[in-house]
Amino acid sequence: MDIKEIQNLIKFVAKSGATEVKLEMDDVKITIRTGPIGSGSETTYVQQIPVAQSPVAAAQPIAEVAPAKVEPTKGEEADENANYITIKSPIIGTFYRKPSPDKPSFVEVGSTIGKGDVLCVIEAMKLFNDIESEVSGKIIKILVDDSSPVEFDQPLFLVDPS
Repeated sequence: MDIKEIQNLIKFVAKSGATEVKLEMDDVKITIRTGPIGSGSETTYVQQIPVAQSPVAAAQPIAEVAPAKVEPTKGEEADENANYITIKSPIIGTFYRKPSPDKPSFVEVGSTIGKGDVLCVIEAMKLFNDIESEVSGKIIKILVDDSSPVEFDQPLFLVDPS
């Protein structure tokens, strides 16, 4: 499991509202604990478990990962985004901005879009689903990183309809 997958797991757990998640695989044991809202602390421990231990092997240290960034409150976010339309994910899967790694992105910030234009692709169970715009306007903000997991109804884009 690489650091990118661990970071995505931390983001997923933080968004899910779970207070503790434990994941054990062959050589990796991960425990993610989040405190109640307002405690201001989120602690993540990642521990590698050696597959075959030699008698001289040293104990593996526990690495502490920095807490996730604090996002603006919902009230502040709602005020600045009140004029924009939010395009949300219709399915759970992996978000891709490009049709393939060697092609350009479907849309960029500042792109003008129309109804029916493909905005991104979401992969679900090895099927690639084109996500088309239901509105016309200009892309103001892309809210999801390329190749990251998305949930049903998760905001993907902000569009200025004017």
